[in-house]
Amino acid sequence: MATTAIKTASVLAFERKLDPSDALFFAGSWIDRATSGKWPAVIVREKSVRGTISNRLKTKDQDPAKLDAAIENPNLQTVDVATLPADADTLKVSFTLRVLGGAGTPSACNNADYQHKLQDTVKGYVEAHGFDELARRYASNLANGRFLWRNRLGAEQVVVQVAHLVDGQAAQTWTFDALALSLRDFDAPPEAAAALAQLSTLIAEGLAGSRHTLLQVTAFVRAGAGQEVFPSQELILDKAKSSKSKTLYEVGGIAGMHSQKLGNALRSIDTWYKGAAENGPIAVEPYGSVTTQGKAYRQPKQKDDFYSLFDNWLVKDVQPDVEQQHFVMATLIRGGVFGDSGKE
Repeated sequence: MATTAIKTASVLAFERKLDPSDALFFAGSWIDRATSGKWPAVIVREKSVRGTISNRLKTKDQDPAKLDAAIENPNLQTVDVATLPADADTLKVSFTLRVLGGAGTPSACNNADYQHKLQDTVKGYVEAHGFDELARRYASNLANGRFLWRNRLGAEQVVVQVAHLVDGQAAQTWTFDALALSLRDFDAPPEAAAALAQLSTLIAEGLAGSRHTLLQVTAFVRAGAGQEVFPSQELILDKAKSSKSKTLYEVGGIAGMHSQKLGNALRSIDTWYKGAAENGPIAVEPYGSVTTQGKAYRQPKQKDDFYSLFDNWLVKDVQPDVEQQHFVMATLIRGGVFGDSGKE
């Protein structure tokens, strides 16, 4: 008796399994890190600046007289800025991270046969590989401070502390010299190997659902007294209602970083795409999208995008290479809506 072919569910959604909070910014002195709980918040303030014309000019505007006339008109701007106080040389960035179980289990699926096949496939992956490789990479991105983004650049020293919270208290804490870990790979230096292995195990257990995993992440960045720091920038959809050229994110008057930006950094573990040797890790995205480069590294025509790999694995029983299996599972951990409406 012939079996009915499995079709991709038209409704298929997954919740994210790495769930960071927003990050908050505080300021203090490097030597006072032990009492950082008393540090004041970094605040966002406005300043007005007079800019000059520096953009590339069209040919018709390159006439010397026109350029001189344009330069006479001041380019006045009001922008948000966040800086350390003049007596503080260190930025503290703090957030929490929940690691949830049920990776690969959809939050919505309208095809029972497809869901059973999906559960069997995920079970086979977990039995063969577990979450060790993915957890190792997530742990590395916590330890190396990738989530600091621009705040990490040029820093004299960066220390990251990761605490496992149980009943609101730190049951265990790991401390990392973030600048000693590379952003280009996930190889742990000898002095950090043991701590990273322990943190990786905790994250893997959280993804497997065998342990409640809530982490408190605190980074100390020695940037220099009075130096500018970089919270998230707000996307202003209705620019007509905003008089500022740049608006920074704040939570209750405290400069902060979006949880989405933190999540993007934590899932920057994809080194399984073509070009990774030159470009380095990118965030796990179905098409390998990197907006800052205007490029998608996983093209459907090359059959290495998430949908091609996922559909071949589930619908056609074509098992991807182990590295691409890691990518597919990482995308399910990322979460999203992946149903097939059947419309061309």
